[in-house]
Formats: sequence, structure tokens, C-alpha cells
Amino acid sequence: MYRSHILVCAGTNCHSGKSDKFIEYLDEKLLEHKLNEEVKVVKTGCFGLCAFGPVVVVYPEGIFYQMVDQAGIERIFAEHVLKGRIVDDLVYEESKKHGVIEPFEQTDFFRKQVRVALHNCGVIDPEDINEYIAVDGYQALAKVLTTMTPQQVIDEIKASGLRGRGGAGFPTGLKWSFAAAEPAGKKYICCNADEGDPGAFMDRSVLEGDPHVLIEAMAIAAYAVGADEGYKYVRAEYPLAVQRFQKALDDARAMGFLGENILGTGFSFDMHVKLGAGAFVCGEETALLTSIEGNRGEPRPRPPFPAVKGLFGKPTVLNNVETLANIPRIIMEGADWFAGMGTETSKGTKVFALGGNIVNVGLVEVPMGITLREIVEEIGGGIPSGKKFKAAQTGGPSGGCIPAKLLDTGIDYESLAQVGSMMGSGGLIVMDEDSCMVDIAKFYLDFTVDESCGKCAPCRIGTKQLLEILEKITQGQGVMEDLDTLKTLSTHIMENSLCALGQTAPNPVASTLEYFWDEYVEHVVNKKCPAGMCKDLLTYTILPDKCIGCTICARVCPVNAISGKVKEIHTIDEKCIKCGVCVDKCKFDAIIKV
Repeated sequence: MYRSHILVCAGTNCHSGKSDKFIEYLDEKLLEHKLNEEVKVVKTGCFGLCAFGPVVVVYPEGIFYQMVDQAGIERIFAEHVLKGRIVDDLVYEESKKHGVIEPFEQTDFFRKQVRVALHNCGVIDPEDINEYIAVDGYQALAKVLTTMTPQQVIDEIKASGLRGRGGAGFPTGLKWSFAAAEPAGKKYICCNADEGDPGAFMDRSVLEGDPHVLIEAMAIAAYAVGADEGYKYVRAEYPLAVQRFQKALDDARAMGFLGENILGTGFSFDMHVKLGAGAFVCGEETALLTSIEGNRGEPRPRPPFPAVKGLFGKPTVLNNVETLANIPRIIMEGADWFAGMGTETSKGTKVFALGGNIVNVGLVEVPMGITLREIVEEIGGGIPSGKKFKAAQTGGPSGGCIPAKLLDTGIDYESLAQVGSMMGSGGLIVMDEDSCMVDIAKFYLDFTVDESCGKCAPCRIGTKQLLEILEKITQGQGVMEDLDTLKTLSTHIMENSLCALGQTAPNPVASTLEYFWDEYVEHVVNKKCPAGMCKDLLTYTILPDKCIGCTICARVCPVNAISGKVKEIHTIDEKCIKCGVCVDKCKFDAIIKV
């Protein structure tokens, strides 16, 4: 029985901060002080608070240490572990805001979260199958194999109200029932862990922090639909996730949770890892299946749907990582438990990768129906540097931008669709007052144009035309007719593209046109960028009443566009490349963008 546990985050973010070295150091020191049988070091997955990593948590006190480096871990060992003294200056600041150190679970970032899909992330060692088993791992699989029929499993998932967390929100139980209804024979279970949205890392965190939950969930799905083989499709850019998942597969086979005659029940199921090359279009289910088959990842016309004719022409169920991560807990806790969270039509919780202009960049899991305001102002900690919230984009590059006036919008499938956005896989990018919404739309269009597979003309040609018009506007060459063209073209692309990539690609354009029309007009009519982000519409000017002739601006200018003598007013000439270095370096606020 250990008197203390030291949890060290070993997710990608903290791992890049050398948290693996902390584990080695602690193990050596505990052995040196003969404390290795009293204190246990646990390598965990992501805690979620990525902005403050590397993270170390010491139990039983539950002290959450932030931004730990090598010197910090040495202090934590010397003071906290050996002497029981908390290293106050390394404690997560939000834990101390009321004058005493509170459990980190009670801070604003964690207080409103409900961890279902992320239940074990940051709690167990993802590379130790025994730790997963110790927290009831594989109990759900044992339950369905020994006490439930396949139809009962499907009925339970239907009753839970679980919808696909990868984008459109299709009912999971219903999808399983379609594959189950196909004649007995070869069937497949596939997991989409491709995760191509910029800034998204939800799937990666589950793979790194709780890989066994996905193995267990896929085995349960296989039992429900009558499949005996599965594929995990994951991008090769996730080496740590792939390594941990592969180890989990090997350990699960060795323990009898995969392979022939699982748990002596006569049910057999095994699975493989398929590495993807990082094509965004392979997040679309038919393109993903085409890629697994060894072909170029391109979408197929539907119907037939994968549940009828999918991988290698056989009935196939494809769910994403987050969807599957909910399955074991639904089986163990019951459909009513899961359905008791969220809204009437959007049950359970949703994981978001919270990024952009926000204090608490990280991974959060919240009940469906929570408002965008609660996520941004409470969980997210608000906008840095006292800036104002301007917009948030949900659903990745295919999502819409939600303006400040709709900050109280509920985060659920229907509410987001009503305001022109979407749930998507769970990216949530926050933008402040300095963001140019025309430039934001152009950024996302540039991404989708690059990622289009090119198979259908509306997406291949249409998105490129949208991008060209946006580039024209941000360069000061736009006319009012361009705005009408953007609207018409967006509608055409949405209605005629083959797959969801093209069908949703215009969303950033359509939503910014609706909510930030005046900003577009300012770019087109007055040739100005109100946010000061579009370089072709900017002019840098030195204010005579503030310039003291210190020469700093002239010295830092990379193209020698600033001239003037010491103690004389300086000027900027046409060589200026509008890099903004002079503005950043001026100590007297004498240079402005107009």
C-alpha cells in the first residue's frame, strides 16, 4: 500500500517538456532514499490543462503543480516528497485564488467538466494494462459477452442517445443496427483516429492516455454487429499515440481480451493499426475505408453506406475515437445514466480542444448544452491581455464562426446548426478583437483547398474560386459584387459536393458574411482592415507628437524603411513591408497602423 502517488503527465505536450525525464529522476531518487515501496510514480496521459504543462500531481494531497521543469521536479521531491512541504510557487495559481490551496478539481477549469470519454486520462498509466483493469477495465466487455445478447447491446446504446462525435452526430446505436441486420458473414469494425482539424488533439489524447478503452469498445461493437476483425486508422504524425496503442494491443492479446475465444465465450475478434498519411479528406468515412484498402483516399458516392457495403465491400461500422470511448461506461453505468446528461436531443458530454486567444488552452469535456460563454469565460479563463471576445469557431475548418452576440448559444448539435456552425469532431478556436474575420475565412479556405482530394468539381474548383475572391478582397481589390458571388458560390458548393469536406467547406465564409458583413464592406468599399491584419490594406505611420527620435525603430527595421536622425522625428517610406517589428519595439507608442 503506497502512502503517496506522484502522477506525471506524459501526453505529447508534457512529453515535449521532458516530463519523461521527471519520471526517471523520481524513480532513481525514490530508490536512493528507499521510498520506492511507499511512493509510486505514475506516468499518465493528458490532464487537459495544456497551457500550464508539464503537469505533476501529488496525492493524497492532490496538489497540482504547473509548468514544472527539471529544477522544479527536484524541488518537489526534496520539499514535498521528503519533507511534506508544498512548493507553493509551483502550485497551479487557480488553486490558490481564495487564499488556500483548494483541490484542483474545484478550480474554474475543472469544476464544470464531466469526464466520460476522458475518464481515465491523467489517472492511470496507459502502458500498464493492469492499471486499466484496476479501474474496471474490460468489465464492460465481460458483461456483454456473458450476460447480454448482441441485440441487447445495440438497444442499450440506442437508449443512451449516444450520437457520433466525429461530425454529423448520427445515432450510434442506429448505425450499429444497420450492420447487425446484414446477413451473417465477414464484417468489420473501424475506428477513425485520423483527426485532421487544425488545432485538434482530442483523439490523440485518448489514444495516449487510455488506449485500452478503445480496444474494449471496438470488441463490444464487434460482438453487437457480428464482426470478427477491426482496424484503427490513425495518422502517422502521432508516433506516441501509435506506440502506446500498439503496446495496448499486444497486452490485450496476451491477456485474452483479443483474439480467439475471448474470455472463453466463443467470441473471437482481433484488430490492426493502419497508419494514414495525414490527408484531411480521410476523415470522411468512405475515403478512410478506401485508404485502408490501400488506395488513394477519396470519397465514394453513397448509398450504399458502409454499414451495408464498406471495407473490402463488406458491412462495416466506423466510429471515431470519442464515440467509442463512451461505450464501456455506458455498458457499465447504464443507458439512463448517460442519457441523464446533456439535452433532450444531444445526450452525454462532448470533448473540445480549446485553443486560440484563450487563457486556458487545453482539452475539456463538458455536458452537452453548456453555453459557449461558460466555456470561454469560466473554463477557458477568458481572453488574454484584457482583449474582448470577438468570435469562436466550432467544428474545425468546416465550422462556422459564432459572434459575441451569440455567446450564450448552447453547445449541442441543433443549437450550433441553428447559428450556422457545427459540432464537428470538437475543435473550438477562440478569437479576440484583433482578429480579422475576412482573413480567418481565407485561412480556413486555404486549408480546405489544399486538402480537397479533387474528385468532384464543386469542391475542387469551387473552393479555389472562393479562396481567390477572398484573397482579392484582402488585397484591397474587391468590389461589392464579390460578396454576392461568395454567397452564391458557397450555396452551390454545399449542395453539390460529393462528400462532407466540400459540403461544409464554405461554412467559415457563409457565417462570417452573415455576422461580420460590415467588416467585409469595410475591406471592399473603404479598403481598410478594421482589425489591422490584412497587410495590403495597412499603412504604418509615425506620430510626430510622440516620436522622440530614439532611433530604435530604424535600427530594428529589416528593410531600412525608417529614416531620421537622433532626437528628430522619424519617417517611414514605401519600402515598408508591414512586418510590425517597429510597432512592437517602440516604447512610446509612436507608431500606429492605419
